[in-house]
Amino acid sequence: MAEMGSSQGSELKDGERIDPKKLTTQQQESVRRAEIAHWRKNSGKMKSRNIFTALAIGTVVLGIYGYTFFSVKQERFIDELEEEAKVARARYPKTSAN
Repeated sequence: MAEMGSSQGSELKDGERIDPKKLTTQQQESVRRAEIAHWRKNSGKMKSRNIFTALAIGTVVLGIYGYTFFSVKQERFIDELEEEAKVARARYPKTSAN
């Protein structure tokens, strides 16, 4: 089996680790070009996934926000307490302390 630094090229198995310190400059450039090609190939997929995720999170946030405003708007217990307080104040006689 040929060594990484030898003039004979050896094929690596998928997932096999390479020590970057043992690579020549030409091999490092080749690895960099392969990485860039991989990113260019997959960047469209990643961008669409990121947009979908952002829209999903935004929809959930807006839904919670809208539901909160809707539910608070329907709560009338504070208005009922105010009415009871007005009735209670009207029942008791006016004094100098009031």
